[in-house]
Amino acid sequence: MDTTISTGAEEESVWGGGNRPLGASYGKLMMWFFIVSDALTFSGFLASYGFSRFKFIETWPIADEVFTHVPFVHGNFPMYYVAFMTFILIMSSVTMVLAVDAGHRMMKNRVILYMFLTIIGGAIFVGSQAWEWATFIKGDYGALETKGGRILQFVKADTGDRAALADFAEVIPTERETLGRSDGFWFSSESSLPTYSLEEVKQGFLANPNILIRTETLNEEGEKTLLTREESLAKIKDATLVVEGANLIRNEYGSRLFADFFFFITGFHGFHVFSGVVINVIIFFNIILGTYERRGHYEMVEKVGLYWHFVDLVWVFVFTFFYLV
Repeated sequence: MDTTISTGAEEESVWGGGNRPLGASYGKLMMWFFIVSDALTFSGFLASYGFSRFKFIETWPIADEVFTHVPFVHGNFPMYYVAFMTFILIMSSVTMVLAVDAGHRMMKNRVILYMFLTIIGGAIFVGSQAWEWATFIKGDYGALETKGGRILQFVKADTGDRAALADFAEVIPTERETLGRSDGFWFSSESSLPTYSLEEVKQGFLANPNILIRTETLNEEGEKTLLTREESLAKIKDATLVVEGANLIRNEYGSRLFADFFFFITGFHGFHVFSGVVINVIIFFNIILGTYERRGHYEMVEKVGLYWHFVDLVWVFVFTFFYLV
């Protein structure tokens, strides 16, 4: 029996059943099933992130102080490059829409052009995300970790700017050892970022009265708490190891959960974008070979377009919750 909807004056058929619900092909319907299930996965990630951030809000890093880098440019540019990445991904979604529209019109050359632009946009985004990961892992300034797992950062008293370990730490040749990351510090002659032992950092701090300590705890203004020189001298005694950069165990920017969620959420999304780029490349060459022209339709472009728009939409939520809020 057909499903109908009553309008008061007449009854209109909505879906008569069969193997093409609402006129959608099997492949397109399965893509929608995948999108819905994947949306639940991302929702779980973002919900967990929200709960964790709310619980540890006092020690949660400020995104504007973490993502301040631009490739090949030195300086402090908070969120600029992340905004650029978002713009590129959104524009690649626009070119995908144009590719689908050109496919409906059976305009092969335009489909090729817009698919190529979509692939370029996706590749730029994935490359940018890889660079962001490398920068996040490497770190900026370095910090100390206390016995209780708290992070102590250094600030220049005269300017209020962050102070890197290289700005004040005193090198003690006899203290140099080759250790693993689990020991709190490591040294490599090939590394462009000097690494200092805990004793080197402490001696340099004691010898430089212009350096103060800033804790990861946020004050009433939503800023990290800056200690006086006397408070800093007392606080540094609690330090147990040097932390540079971020990984799944330690994080110089603040709460280690921030780094965990960063790697899991952006990594999971980045895998989706990378997979989308690979699929788009396959579809791109099929278009050039005339595969879909011979079939008489470009439905494969439309199906991969659904996936690409979903990946774009997910990033809008990740960008909002992880970087902006």
